[in-house]
Amino acid sequence: MYSTNGGSIQAGPEWHLTCVQKVRGKHLKTPKPTGRSTRVVTDVDRLVGENVRRFRNARGMTLADLSLGLGISHQQLQKYETGMNRLSAGILMDVSKLLDVSLTELFETGVTKQDRSRSPSDTSRRMCQAIVNQTDSPTKLELMARILKVIRDSP
Repeated sequence: MYSTNGGSIQAGPEWHLTCVQKVRGKHLKTPKPTGRSTRVVTDVDRLVGENVRRFRNARGMTLADLSLGLGISHQQLQKYETGMNRLSAGILMDVSKLLDVSLTELFETGVTKQDRSRSPSDTSRRMCQAIVNQTDSPTKLELMARILKVIRDSP
């Protein structure tokens, strides 16, 4: 237990002393939680990043293609794929949908049968769907629909 002029602070086994605060003119060390930081990249994070890259490449998608669908920069996607940054749960869900793989597959090692069976058309459909899903404006959605109809009906 650490005392100050106005109170005390307890430090349990899960705490270590690192912060110093000035209280009533005196320096006081305050407890800070220890343990693994949530920002530290792990082997699992690197595996998921490698799998994202593998599935993306298997579908003929570029960094720019997938990052556009995710609404992030291609530089950020590259950091995810190389294991420099961790993917959030939300990004993992979006990656899973865009690449049409299960979350489980993103955490597995090796090539799956499903990985080999994707066509370029499937990839393009997922990209179009992702862009449409990220658009909130009814006017823009209507324009997108018109453009897609014209492209579909052209020879």
